[in-house]
This record gives sequence, structure tokens and C-alpha cells, in this order.
Amino acid sequence: IVWQTPANPEYIFRNGRHVRPYYFEFICHVKPRWAGKTIVDMFADEFKGRPYEYYVSAVKSGRIQVDGQIVHISYIVQSSQKISHFLHRHEPPVMACDVSILQKEPDILTVCKPASVPVHPCGQYRKNTVVGILQAEHGLAPLFPVHRLDRLVSGLLIFARNAAKADHFRQQIEAGKVQKEYIAKVVGIFPEEELVVDVNVDYNAREGKSYVVKGKVACTKFTKISTNGIHSVVLCKPVTGRTHQIRVHLQYSGHPIANDMLYLSFDIDPMCTNCPNLAPKGYEEDGLWLHCLRYSGPSWKYECPSPDWA
Repeated sequence: IVWQTPANPEYIFRNGRHVRPYYFEFICHVKPRWAGKTIVDMFADEFKGRPYEYYVSAVKSGRIQVDGQIVHISYIVQSSQKISHFLHRHEPPVMACDVSILQKEPDILTVCKPASVPVHPCGQYRKNTVVGILQAEHGLAPLFPVHRLDRLVSGLLIFARNAAKADHFRQQIEAGKVQKEYIAKVVGIFPEEELVVDVNVDYNAREGKSYVVKGKVACTKFTKISTNGIHSVVLCKPVTGRTHQIRVHLQYSGHPIANDMLYLSFDIDPMCTNCPNLAPKGYEEDGLWLHCLRYSGPSWKYECPSPDWA
């Protein structure tokens, strides 16, 4: 029995971009502490997201295999054996926007990344990524991301089309020769003069959130572009590149991104069934009002058009 992942997925556009569910082989190798357990007990003890009965059925049907072979539910696993688990994979949807190509050169590709789409496979996303969409819809592979954008951030994304060019960009970034510019729509009337936030950032992976305490050195320069008296559009120039740096530095300044569910502050009611989330349960998240506008380095510059909200 073979469950094979399609090379190019089928996308379904229905209240977002969906990937038609497909089979995928998850692979792990038996750790020493798993050895000596039955194949079913190993899964039930170590992967608690599914009931015991599911693992019994999966082994019997061949959806769980050992070294490529179907085994009995009483099979005893040994250290380092390859375990394959064939799952019908359902990826979360993303916004139904195209990944538009800005420039296509022999060794560089630049695109405008839509908000909500991850750059590359991660977590529950594999095909519903910028890399996956570019391969499926434009036949562009391999691609080497020169930099990353958070899933909810839109804007310029630069890919090298070979390892040598990717290494060239990496060296320039590590040498501090690359300048980055973003725009954000924030709460309130931003100051007229340039604001420099130079405070350390600590990312808590468990919470998926950064804080301006201890952590790594981080610096961002902000300049107001415009305001309507309620919100301001701000040019953001990160000098360093920490996780959520712009978002947490704007929060620290008192002007958080106006639709940033993670960093907007409000009173929490201990009796409320929606707190501490900003939106009511069941509402889908929208893209952040944060957009990568421009990257420049020695003798090169790439830009992306501004979003509608700017």
C-alpha cells in the first residue's frame, strides 16, 4: 500500500486558499527510550494527540510501518528503526491572494508576499507556503530565501535561485551591509521627529511572543509618514533582526500596530470566555498592517509596492 504526496497540490479558493488534502509520510526514528515497546504503545505513549484505538487501526491498515514494512500490533520496536506514519494531511487555509512576481533574474527572484502565507514549510504548512505556491504555479525551484517575513506580514521577499547567490547575500547581511525598510499602520498620532527604540528583545517560543526585557540587543528607527488623527503610517528601519522586533518596539513606543492581536494591550476580565484574545472566538485572523517595503545593499535595491492600507 502506498500513500504518495502529489508533487504539485491542487489549490481550492473558497473563503481563502485551501490545499486539497493529501497523503504525507511523517518519518521518525526510534529513540533509545522507545526501544522495547510495542509499536502501538510507542505511539500511544509518545504521540498523545490521537486515541489508542487509532494507532491500533493505523498499524493494522499499514498506515504505520517499520522500515517500510507492515507489522503486527504486537511488534517490538528497536532503537534507530525508521517509523513511517502516513497521514491524510489537512493544511490550514491562507488568504486567497496571488504571490505576485516582481523581478525574475537568472539568480534572483523577488516577489510580493501576501499576508497570512508562511515563507517556507513549517508547522502545519507545507504546500500553502510561498515556496510551495511558486513551485506549483510557476515551476520555480529550488529557491533559497534571503530573509524571512512572519506569516502575517506582507511585502518584499527576496529569493536566491542558487546556493552561491544565497551565500553572497548571507555574507552581506552578516556584515551589516543590508538596509531594511518596512511600513506599519499604528495606533495614535506618531511623533514628528525620528524615534529610535534601542531596547533588548527576548522571544518566548512557548508563548510565540517577544518582550522588551533582557534578551538580545535590538534597535529600530521609526519615522512618521502620515496620520489621520486616529492612526499613523510609519516607516520602520530595523537595525537588527530579532523575532517580532518591529512589533514589540512599536508596542514599547506606545504606538502598537493597529490590528496586531498579539501586542495590543487591553484590560482582561477573568470571567470573560474570550480573554486574553482580542477577537471573539471563531473569527479568522487578518494580515498585519506591517509590510516589507524595501531591501538594499551594496549596488543593489529591491522594492515592493505599498499596500492598500498605507
